[in-house]
Amino acid sequence: MKKIYILSAVLSAFSLQAQFTVTVQTPAEFKDQDAILYTLSGSKDIIVTKEQSKNNTWTFKYPNNYMGMMKVYFPASNNAVSFISENKNVSIKLDVQNNKVKDVIYLDEVNDLMSKQQEGSQKKELILPALAQIKEYYKDNTEFGKALKTEIDRLSGTSSTIDASKHPFISYYNANYNKFVSNSTDPAKKVTQEDIVNFLDKSNDMLESSSLLRPVLVSYLNSGGNTNVTGSVDTLLDRLKVETPRGQTVLSELIDIFDAYDMDEFKTKYLNLARNLKCTITDRLATTLKSNANVEMGASFPNVKFQSPANTSAKSLYDVKADKKIIIFWSSTCSHCESELPQLLAKYNDLKSKNIQIVGLSLDTDKNSYTQKIAAFPWINDSELRGWNSSYVDTYNVHATPTYFILDANNKIINKPDHVGDVLEYFKLK
Repeated sequence: MKKIYILSAVLSAFSLQAQFTVTVQTPAEFKDQDAILYTLSGSKDIIVTKEQSKNNTWTFKYPNNYMGMMKVYFPASNNAVSFISENKNVSIKLDVQNNKVKDVIYLDEVNDLMSKQQEGSQKKELILPALAQIKEYYKDNTEFGKALKTEIDRLSGTSSTIDASKHPFISYYNANYNKFVSNSTDPAKKVTQEDIVNFLDKSNDMLESSSLLRPVLVSYLNSGGNTNVTGSVDTLLDRLKVETPRGQTVLSELIDIFDAYDMDEFKTKYLNLARNLKCTITDRLATTLKSNANVEMGASFPNVKFQSPANTSAKSLYDVKADKKIIIFWSSTCSHCESELPQLLAKYNDLKSKNIQIVGLSLDTDKNSYTQKIAAFPWINDSELRGWNSSYVDTYNVHATPTYFILDANNKIINKPDHVGDVLEYFKLK
């Protein structure tokens, strides 16, 4: 009994220490039971806790001060809802249809305000240019012309000022998004690389939790041009110091950016820098290092436990016996997959005759779309049906589809083709 009392005391202490709560309500017809709460570090979601539904309501208790982006994810239906925290209680109501989120109603002041701000910004960016064009065809003295002018004036007006003392995160996000991320054509608003370095160096902890870090880094690299990427990155890392948490988060993001944009030379350079660090490594950088180590040439490809595999009785990738295996990460909505996989299909019998197995791991979310597509593919197919929330993404360092790996009989990585043509050339089938 003593252990039970101790556990109860710990849980009670956690409850008492809760800095704020996140409450999500859904209609009775929503079938999910489990939901996961995430915070954000750079561009990576960080799991906080998992809760079960109580009368179609999930209540998450967050024990610390946190200002930034958050997400609740429902793994069974692959629904996700994003919101922000300003260290105050969050309350959200979801409207669903066919077990998919149709609309999000923010019941707390902070998220309601942020939602309206985002809606206003989108209208200004998307609708205002169209209205300005339409106005050319209507005179101001007509009823429609007057209404049109009123709407243009309203959308053209400056957004309502946010009180930074009352809403620190919204103020931080809006100010820095407008300054460093939005594509302003006004020369007076143009920022220099030094401006960005100063921002990344001196910004508070909301930088990591704001979702701004990745786009700001892309903006920084673009502002330096393609001729001096190393000089730009070295200048930034020298200022931030890679021994610090901020420096390591930025280094991790840069490695991922270079990977996503196929800038292999720079990825290799800064991945080696990260590997050779002698200081304590943060969890964020450690994740990037592990993800890349999993898919190095010669590495043992981590096993995949199949969910609902097609065209096999195997329970996992390692249960599939073949002289070689072609692993494809793909999606039914991927245009490149649409053009490349039929080429593989045309050579399927030739590959099969050489005891080469193909295993397709899909990043789909829609079961019907996935099922219809794999009906044409005779090889082994499987999917978690979680899209980019799939475990495949981090485990196998997947940044795009299709992504290919070739394994030997012992599941060692022996080739990492860029395109289907490289796959066919490797097996002399082109």
